[in-house]
Amino acid sequence: MALEVTPVNRNLHTRLTFMALEFEDLFVVLGLAALMNIVSRFVSGDTGAILQYGVPLGVVPLLIAFKYGKPRGYLRDLLTWHTKPRAYCALAQDRRIRSSYIEEEK
Repeated sequence: MALEVTPVNRNLHTRLTFMALEFEDLFVVLGLAALMNIVSRFVSGDTGAILQYGVPLGVVPLLIAFKYGKPRGYLRDLLTWHTKPRAYCALAQDRRIRSSYIEEEK
């Protein structure tokens, strides 16, 4: 009885990209395209077409330039950093005391 051998992908650390963007970044582009589609309905003339098609296509090179040299999942980490409350260091002293530690007896 022969041993069955299956091929194994050895490059699991390779980024999965499309148009030089990660798939998480494409969700940003698609979300912006949906938003610009709604906004372009309220604008008349050629400006609506520029908003609908030009802005999402123009964001792709900007995202590529912005993310150059950044680690994987950078936009997601940046978004969570801006939305979560900050706790820089638990050992740092407060700039001013917000409440008294000892309450006086009455």
